[in-house]
Amino acid sequence: MIEVLTKATVFIAIIVMGYLLKRKGFFKASDFRIISKIVLNITLPCAVISNFNNLKIDMSLLFLIFIGIICNLVTVGAGYLVELKKSDDEKAFNMINFSGYNIGCFAMPYVQSFLGPIGVVATCLFDAGNSLLCTGGTYSIASAVAKTDGKTTLSSFIKKVFSSIPLNTYIIMLIVSYFNFQIPKPIIMFTDTVGAGNGFLAMLMVGVGLELNLKRSQIGKIVQTLSIRYGISIIMAFIFLYSCRFH
Repeated sequence: MIEVLTKATVFIAIIVMGYLLKRKGFFKASDFRIISKIVLNITLPCAVISNFNNLKIDMSLLFLIFIGIICNLVTVGAGYLVELKKSDDEKAFNMINFSGYNIGCFAMPYVQSFLGPIGVVATCLFDAGNSLLCTGGTYSIASAVAKTDGKTTLSSFIKKVFSSIPLNTYIIMLIVSYFNFQIPKPIIMFTDTVGAGNGFLAMLMVGVGLELNLKRSQIGKIVQTLSIRYGISIIMAFIFLYSCRFH
């Protein structure tokens, strides 16, 4: 337990360090975009490859993709219902803000550290379903509710989904695992080295991107949104924990 708390504290300390360094001028707000590109396109894919390597995946775990989709649809629906008596724009705003899970840039370092390779694989499968909604699915639903012209076409949706390097990495590594292909050792040595930095860079990125300029009028809305999101997540976690056969 002490080890878990220590690791969690270290990650929080890195976030605080990133934020303080930005306040002192060491980082600029624009550096967030650079670090996020490195994390999403380099260190995260390398970490995924290393954790999938030599791990025989039970194909029954593929149901986690559907759980990722279901969790997003539930929160999208909750966003609509909470503002049922409000304007369509407010409904759409809530639908977008209630849904979506930040797996690659926030959750993955914790999973990597606490749960090991099988935890990373399971999280990647959940994120595959999550990505389908985050990369355009939720926006399309919200746009339809708000009756805007910003609708996502099928071709643009597919293009956006498959332009995601982490999602493409999940798909490729699932195929590699299913057919039991062996990745050359030099490649794994490279991905091990680069992927080891994913946790640090992801938490640093969060700190650099953190902005605490809140207006009092916004605090109530933020608390409501977070309370509903976390409440729904806790309920769904218990439902899936006790209704699915996790070993």
